[in-house]
Amino acid sequence: MRLTTMTDYALRLLMHVGQHPDRLCTIAEVAHVHQVSVAHLMKVTHQLGLAGWIETVRGKGGGMRLAHAPEAIGLGAVVRSVEPDFRLVECLDGGGHCRLQGGCRLAGIFDDALHDFLARLDRHTLADILPPGGPPAAPGVAPLTWQKVS
Repeated sequence: MRLTTMTDYALRLLMHVGQHPDRLCTIAEVAHVHQVSVAHLMKVTHQLGLAGWIETVRGKGGGMRLAHAPEAIGLGAVVRSVEPDFRLVECLDGGGHCRLQGGCRLAGIFDDALHDFLARLDRHTLADILPPGGPPAAPGVAPLTWQKVS
């Protein structure tokens, strides 16, 4: 099994933004830091925004920030929202033309493995993969508190 580049970039973007809770981050900044295409990150940002993982602010001085505290962003949920499908083999989508269909137990094993993989991701949040300590706080700035924005 291999996750798409979109998922890789989505997790990198969330990690970067999660490391900078005190400010808005830009697509150009994330692209520069991770040496990835701005065009790809625009698509990723749009998708993460639609899924409610980040908030975006348009215009001059705009950028993005997490929509939830890192502890509330489950890795399994993020991966499910970004990956187009989890069809490890043709028969898992209910279609296909496999001659073994109906008598094969391999599909069930793959389905169990996929379930276990996603269950493992569900046990972790963005907070688990952020570097400890985060960026240093600016002197005289009150600590950030996370609030859900409606």
